Amino acid sequence: MRQFPAEFADLLTARGARLLAGRDAAAGALADPRCRFLALFGLIDRRQAAAAATLLDRLLLPHLRPMARPIPPETIWEETRNYAEHLPKAMRQQTAHLDNRRSAGFRAAEAAGLIAMLRSDSYRAFAGALAGAPLKRKYGLQALAYNAGDYAGPHTDHHPEEPDAARGYFDMHVSFATPGLRDQYLVYARAGHLTEMVDVAKSGMVTAYRLPLWHYTTPLRAKPGFEASARRWVLLGTFLYADPADGQGRRRPA
Repeated sequence: MRQFPAEFADLLTARGARLLAGRDAAAGALADPRCRFLALFGLIDRRQAAAAATLLDRLLLPHLRPMARPIPPETIWEETRNYAEHLPKAMRQQTAHLDNRRSAGFRAAEAAGLIAMLRSDSYRAFAGALAGAPLKRKYGLQALAYNAGDYAGPHTDHHPEEPDAARGYFDMHVSFATPGLRDQYLVYARAGHLTEMVDVAKSGMVTAYRLPLWHYTTPLRAKPGFEASARRWVLLGTFLYADPADGQGRRRPA
């Protein structure tokens, strides 16, 4: 693969194409209030997924910036009551925001055909098929790279200060992994407890979230001898639910 295809649909397997058309069991699953997270494998062609990871390593990796936020020491030493701790979102990864046209990351992604693919009609339609609800046409894009030891601590991705997102929104993540990746897990809450765990180290995996949701990503572990090259790429699309006033019919899920 020298460039990403112009349409996201060109990465899909037969099952992925059925989901895009709304004919798969996972289509619309996140419209059910009882379902807030999906992890799906087998929607993206394995060879395409491997080639995508190689292309991202070659063209986008040099333009990522570190995003590291350690646990502040005052969360312990300024605590005055037993069990009154509050943990802010801690993380370590690399990122490129793909909405900033002036950034080097955007230009590299555009040259690789990534921006066109992530702005394609089939990409947005695929997200809508998973969400099971109308989504606004404008959405945000970001690329993340998890290297050995990188993680994201417990957080909700709740944005109460942003009116359009305060009542919830939808995220779709597409993962591409290099061969040196051993494992990485996403843990999320069900019925108020962090009891659910999914292996997200499979290349070509699609995960979808109805946010806010308590979740975290465990430190990436590399296979022995592959600590420098083990990597999981995550392409994020962040979508707002369309309001009935937008003329797109149904209300956002609760």
